[in-house]
Parts: sequence; structure tokens; C-alpha cells
Amino acid sequence: MNNKLPELPYAYDSLEPYYDAETVRIHHDIHHKGYVDGLNNAQTKLKEAREAGDFALIKHWERELAFHGSGHILHTIFWENMKPQGGGEPTGEVATLINENFGSFEAFKKQFTSAAAAVEASGWCALVWNREFNKLEVVQVEKHQNLSLWSSIPVLIVDVWEHAYYLKYQNKRLDFVNNWWNLINWEDVNNKLSKARS
Repeated sequence: MNNKLPELPYAYDSLEPYYDAETVRIHHDIHHKGYVDGLNNAQTKLKEAREAGDFALIKHWERELAFHGSGHILHTIFWENMKPQGGGEPTGEVATLINENFGSFEAFKKQFTSAAAAVEASGWCALVWNREFNKLEVVQVEKHQNLSLWSSIPVLIVDVWEHAYYLKYQNKRLDFVNNWWNLINWEDVNNKLSKARS
């Protein structure tokens, strides 16, 4: 299959001091690449199963597809959601909807940070546009694909697997999440939200 590891939109050290260059390099070049490779392998195995009419391992390969495919998609959004000299308060459509759906940016930030810190084991926290509810929601994601809220499109993602922050922050996940707010690319979040709502 032909899924490829996307290039980072910035240099490894561009997110310093909040996100260290070595973690960014390992996270992108090794961890994210592993999900791309796993996705390509799962898609290949499912194609082979269809061609042979042999679905004895369908449960395994469907799980691999969900795990690695979701890992690839979420990592891609994660990298795009950050930029050097990012952060601050949102503007535009996302700012308006955060105020409408959460009461204020401060209330949203507290809910999101608390949810991210409380993800059990490995996973993510995401701000999603739910097309069914026609509103923004904060969701926790275990692994890459569990606890999904159907009809939701992620627009802002933070990775809280330990590999995302352990070199600099050790087991201090909350410190990582608090610093991550200084990197958010709100322009990218607005672009993703606009596409999700169209």
C-alpha cells in the first residue's frame, strides 16, 4: 500500500523549549513511521484475504487496520496542530464555538487539560466537531481508536502516550499538556473546523 509518513511542517528543534527536539525526532521518525508501516501491512493483508477468499484472520487484520490507521491519522493531525511561536487564545470560528459550547476559553482549557491528564494508560485527548450534535466536544481516546464518539471529526489533538513526552517530562503528563498549549496552531485548528463543518 502507499501510505507515507508526512514530513514535519517545521524543524525538529522548532518547538523548543516546550517540546524537545530529540523527542520530536523519535516520535515522528520512529513511532509515527511504525503506524504508517503497520497500516500499509494491514491493508496489504486484507487485500490478500479478499483475493484468496480466506478471512480466517479477519478479526486480527481489522484490528490492525483500526489501530495503525487511527495512529497514523491522529499523529498527522497532532503535528499539524502545532507550530513554533504558537499558543495564545483562539480566534475566528473556533473561538466563537468554544465560547458557545464551553462557556469560555478558560473553561474549555480546564476541561481539555483535565481530560488529557486523566486518559487511562496510552491515548489522546481531542477537540472534535460532532456533526450529529452540531457542536464541539472534548473526547478521550484510549490507544488510538477506543472510546470514539461517532460522527466526530478531530480538529485539535494532544498525544498523551508516554513516548510523546517521556524524555523531557518523565511521568509528568500534566506538565507536558500545560506546556503544549504554547504550541497550538489555531489557524490550522480553524481550517480543520471549517472543513469538518462544510
